[in-house]
Amino acid sequence: MSLVSKTFELYGKTYVLESGELAKQATGAVLVKQGDTTALVTVVVSKERKNYDFFPLTVDFNEKLYAAGRIPGGYLKREGRPTEKATLTARMIDRPIRPSFPDGFRNEVQIVATSLVADQVNPIDVICTMGASLALTLGGVPFEGPLACVRIGRNKETGEFIVNPTYEERENSDLDLELAGTRDFISMVEAGADEVTEDDMLAAMQFGQEAIGAFCDAQLAFVEEWERVNGPIEAKEYPLDVPVPEVEERVFAHYDEMAAALSDADKQSRIAKVEALKDEIRAEFTEEEQLAWEREIPVNLKKLEKKAMRTMVVETGERVDGRRADEIRPIMVKDSYLPLVHGSGLFQRGQTQVLSVLSLGMLNEGQRLDTIEPVEGKRYMHQYNFPPFCTGEVGRIGSPKRREIGHGNLAERALLPVLPDENEFPYAIRVVSEVMESNGSSSMASTCASCLALMDGGVPLKRPVSGIAMGLIQEEGKTVVLSDIQGIEDFLGDMDFKVTGTERGITALQMDNKATGLTFDILRAALQQAKEGRAFILGKMLDVISGPREETRPTAPRIKSITVPTEKIREIIGKGGETIRGIQDETGASVDIQEDGTVFVGGVGESVEQAIERIQLIIKEPEVGEEYTGRVVSIQPFGAFISLTPGKDGLLHISRVAKGRVEKVEDVLNVGDEVKVVVIEVDDRGKISLDRLDKPEAPASSAGEGESRPRRESRDRSDRGHGRPRTRDDRPRRPGDNGGRKPRRHHDAE
Repeated sequence: MSLVSKTFELYGKTYVLESGELAKQATGAVLVKQGDTTALVTVVVSKERKNYDFFPLTVDFNEKLYAAGRIPGGYLKREGRPTEKATLTARMIDRPIRPSFPDGFRNEVQIVATSLVADQVNPIDVICTMGASLALTLGGVPFEGPLACVRIGRNKETGEFIVNPTYEERENSDLDLELAGTRDFISMVEAGADEVTEDDMLAAMQFGQEAIGAFCDAQLAFVEEWERVNGPIEAKEYPLDVPVPEVEERVFAHYDEMAAALSDADKQSRIAKVEALKDEIRAEFTEEEQLAWEREIPVNLKKLEKKAMRTMVVETGERVDGRRADEIRPIMVKDSYLPLVHGSGLFQRGQTQVLSVLSLGMLNEGQRLDTIEPVEGKRYMHQYNFPPFCTGEVGRIGSPKRREIGHGNLAERALLPVLPDENEFPYAIRVVSEVMESNGSSSMASTCASCLALMDGGVPLKRPVSGIAMGLIQEEGKTVVLSDIQGIEDFLGDMDFKVTGTERGITALQMDNKATGLTFDILRAALQQAKEGRAFILGKMLDVISGPREETRPTAPRIKSITVPTEKIREIIGKGGETIRGIQDETGASVDIQEDGTVFVGGVGESVEQAIERIQLIIKEPEVGEEYTGRVVSIQPFGAFISLTPGKDGLLHISRVAKGRVEKVEDVLNVGDEVKVVVIEVDDRGKISLDRLDKPEAPASSAGEGESRPRRESRDRSDRGHGRPRTRDDRPRRPGDNGGRKPRRHHDAE
């Protein structure tokens, strides 16, 4: 096996495909680059066929921080569980690859994408799908390839579409559309958008389809070069599930009974009827037949259920719950569902119910991200939980699964474009969606419930957002687009197409498509039908809460921002953070200082105003004539230091602590005493001199000691050293040398 490397340019970006040097024991391995960003994508197919009734595919994105020149945080200093971005990237590879394998493929397949270099200019995620597709091709694995994934952006100023934009180009884009598939059809779409119209979204998808074709051609050119250097690729053969006509005939004899069992609007009742029928059908096979056809029987039972559901829709126009194709299930909306929390909303559509809860905090409570991307954190966090009880099942509750992370990310992208800027609303925002019941479209229900929670919590959204899940059935040459699909229509249908947006346009979109016959005309009809459904749902929401509340809840922190000179930040923080900790401890407020001098202060009650007042006192420069009530913080032989404001002290000289002569400052003042003073001087270095107001009389003992001290007789300076022998004390002294004697304390004469 010889190394083959091919460099090509597409849409203004440079790419490299390379194979034959790394990971040669894998079934297939490809190094893929965009700019200097580099990923190694490997594919391994097991030699043994597994006795499963599903396709055992695993996709992992191995995010290595060394790719960005970073050392992982934490105690162990090595990568641990996958980050949210790593999970989303793995899903991006999995979703177009999985439906491309032939039915009945039961060998285990593992695809691993490892980040080697992240140049902080070009994202690594979309090129990994191209690497996986090429690795499968070079490994001789049977699949409907080549495949590719592209990201489409749109320049806000020019309106031009951009293929695989850099991070900088994405910042100036109002569209972030990822789509994957073959030259002929799109199998996966994921998008976030700034209220883009349906026509613009469709145009972007058509442009993306053309770009996918170009990247598929690049893979074919590489394969041609590979075969020229290393010889033809050997197509590997893997045993597939072979249909057994006898099993299919005996199972499908119960078609009418399955159609009757499916015609039930209640999910749990319908499931019970279908499972009971399947048990009856299984019982018709002998024990020997069940053992011999242990895979074929359940596969055909699933096919029977799928065929009955799809035929019902295309032939009668009626769905399993009796709805029309464009009919939406009954909706129930409640705001302020929970007391004390910062905001909450309950949204129910049919048998899908989601409760979303809002929490507000300081900006420094946002999520810090430890990834290979040039982002440090995010202010808005949306998390989606799908506990087993929501489907009436028993299961483990632990860390979120990939599906939960993906659904949470979709709802986050849906609401992000309508959130207020942090200058307008300086809060970190966390919304948690708890799925209480699920029968399809739970991610869209979480979007609606979360919009309710945000409005209930007084977050000034630009416009409210609603969402709907669309489906598609293509059977016997007929096509039906379904609105508000339920679980069985998602599982047995051809497309799951989720759309969220405002009255102005789309904010997020997600699609998984299994139908090769999906045309752009069908997509256009689905987008229009989704727009009508979104408007209907939004109307139901606004009937309950017409817009964001004018104020946040009393239990939520109040956050205000002020701007201070950057040179004053050190004074606010204080030595070792002493000053800022003191402000927070004494007022109960939280203080977050930005490098540009913006200070966010948050708390409840009067704590915010108290903390801001103290900060303003710190940054204010005392002026001559201003009066303060300060506290004695230090006493020296020459005077007392008075704290005027946090972090700012002035000197009250010993001669000004009282009326009359004072021998020791301690005779008049002690540390901790409060004293009224006036500023009499501020020198060029900022040193502050004070005078005491309402001076007390000097203590008699202090004055008496001063008066009873014997005065020294003055000597004639001109006679110094004459007429007597020169002694050790007569030597010339260096500056500061007092001959070993203690320094004298001088006082101004009264």
